[in-house]
Amino acid sequence: MIEKDLDTRYQEAFKIASKMSHTELPPDVMLRLYALNKQATHGSLNYNHSENYDLRNAFKTNAWIQISHLSIEEAKEQYIEIINSLLEK
Repeated sequence: MIEKDLDTRYQEAFKIASKMSHTELPPDVMLRLYALNKQATHGSLNYNHSENYDLRNAFKTNAWIQISHLSIEEAKEQYIEIINSLLEK
């Protein structure tokens, strides 16, 4: 059996996560998935300090900054791992 490539596995995990309800995803996990998705799709954040963020966006930006050291591939792998661990429960 041929193993699926990273992008295919990531897209499948993203589709699964998109169908999960807020009750299935605790807020901290949702925030982590958000940050990993941003890192996986956009790479490291270019933070503009002059922008005015509300509190929700500040948390999201902070979560992204915290994982900005990850490569795009590492972010995709961690995203997939989180979704797989949630499916095992």
